[in-house]
Amino acid sequence: AFGAMAFTIGAYGISSLGPLVKLVATFWITCILFVLIVMGGIAWMAGFSIIKYLLYIKEEIILTLATSSSEPALPTLMEKMEQLGCSKALVGLVVPTGYTFNTDGSSLYMTLAALFVAEATGIHLTLGQQLTLFAVAVLTSKGASGVQGAAFIALVGTLMVIPTIPVAGMALILGIDRFMSMFRATVNMLGNGVATLVVARWEHELDPALLRRNLSSPDAWRQQAAIAAEIPGAPE
Repeated sequence: AFGAMAFTIGAYGISSLGPLVKLVATFWITCILFVLIVMGGIAWMAGFSIIKYLLYIKEEIILTLATSSSEPALPTLMEKMEQLGCSKALVGLVVPTGYTFNTDGSSLYMTLAALFVAEATGIHLTLGQQLTLFAVAVLTSKGASGVQGAAFIALVGTLMVIPTIPVAGMALILGIDRFMSMFRATVNMLGNGVATLVVARWEHELDPALLRRNLSSPDAWRQQAAIAAEIPGAPE
């Protein structure tokens, strides 16, 4: 990250840091609002609190922020979804599929980054071109792996739909990609957990009262797992 930042400063000067810091701040704020408002609204309709959900998977959030990748959090996220009452079959289908196709954070990142590169290189985009960038960003973000930097590579395909935007302009955001990928990966991971709970509610696998009780006690699933491990034949 520091080497990329040094490259950006060396190529474009120290003055380039101001707009880049604003881009990072804008992206972080957008991600936070997306989680609290959009995911929060979906969670409310599904019968649970987004804040309690965030507290329940706080370890996965910290891990994803630290590694800038959602992949390391996959095993424990699936385990916690099962502890909330989701069936193993449903979790095994929805969560891995979501890691490929439910990439909200990558979509937000690619749209903002593409618009930033266009503005930084002096390219005026019409409303139609902006909507085209948004639509393509949503599509090209699908299939990007959960490893760090995958969305940055997919951004190349997004920028190519507007020939007037120089793809070389991506060098502008190379130095800050690590700081943006932290929140990008976290939003992707959070969205997959919310989607799993929502689908489980659709399939009538979750009891609303039990779900709220488990979310209110973030360590309850560990206690249940310990009891099941100590008592032979105890239900998991």
